[in-house]
Amino acid sequence: MRVPFVDLALLHAGLGAELQEAWQRVASSGSYVLGPELEAFEEEFASYCGARWCVGVANGLDALTLTLRAMDIGAGDEVIVPTNTFIASWLAVSRVGAVPVPAEPDEYTYNIDPTRIEQSITSRTTAVLAVDLYGQLADIDRIRRVAERHRLKIIEDAAQAHGARRNGVRAGGWADAAGFSFFPTKNLGCLGDGGAVVTNDHSLADRIRCLRNYGSRQKYYNEIAGFNSRLDPLQAAFLRVKLSHLDDWNAHRRETVHAYEAGLSGLPNLSLPQHSSDEEEHVWHLYVVHHPRRDELQRQLSVAGIETAIHYPVPPHLSQAYMGLGLSGRLPIAERLAAQALSLPIGPHIGAVETGQIIRVMREFCLRCQ
Repeated sequence: MRVPFVDLALLHAGLGAELQEAWQRVASSGSYVLGPELEAFEEEFASYCGARWCVGVANGLDALTLTLRAMDIGAGDEVIVPTNTFIASWLAVSRVGAVPVPAEPDEYTYNIDPTRIEQSITSRTTAVLAVDLYGQLADIDRIRRVAERHRLKIIEDAAQAHGARRNGVRAGGWADAAGFSFFPTKNLGCLGDGGAVVTNDHSLADRIRCLRNYGSRQKYYNEIAGFNSRLDPLQAAFLRVKLSHLDDWNAHRRETVHAYEAGLSGLPNLSLPQHSSDEEEHVWHLYVVHHPRRDELQRQLSVAGIETAIHYPVPPHLSQAYMGLGLSGRLPIAERLAAQALSLPIGPHIGAVETGQIIRVMREFCLRCQ
């Protein structure tokens, strides 16, 4: 039996009638850029996140970039970023001319370590970009305390955490602003690309709306040098459909994790992902295990028809884009995680049969290789 890592076709087949209705609604509206469909999604997603404002943009990288620009962060500024993240978290900082300053993760959650954030602060530090990695919120309270002591902005990269919550606060509701990606494989994804910024700061939201639309609030009157970065109304309509299912999909992911934990706990040399407390709702965008013989394990799963992925094989500081920083060998936690990480299938397409097959192959490999 083949077990795909993701199966978006199967997911969307179950939403066929709803997605078709959304398409027809937009097609007959005559409004294909900005407009009421996007405004409706922005209002609904802001409410879902527990925030006041949402601004739809073209993708997750633009969400972070426009947020930094709207905060007037640029040349001469430093922004603290995680070492263990997708490179977009770093690229957004570089795109505005600021310098990404890496901080290593907590080895329990793999999210950025607030203690290491504080150790990385200099006189040029203006903000912390905290990632909710794999679907688990960063350490909200400790990051806030560090930021308040040093008068820093907090930008939340919530691209993997749609619906995650801790102590009643959802992703998108705790930082100065949060950037979301709606890439198709996300817990809440488009049938294409898309992103959004969520914030409680009205003036910041207004500035991002201006920036996303060529720097213009009124057509042909450009106040600043802006961008063309607008969430498509058709994608907004699809997202409105999928938002109504998001909590159920996230609950299914948690059920799959319970099965993984029951079947894989205690195996030799296999490290399972941890979550911090019963007061949080981890939404498990990815289920990432670690094994010192990761490549062999991945091959064994592949032979059995099980697709896996690696998040992420190259830490940002080892990519060609950032080799000039000279950080090779100086960020050992991120480098070790990259060498051992393996993402197992998780999502609405994974049921008890698929989970059982994955557990069986994993157990055989780990017990044989102890």
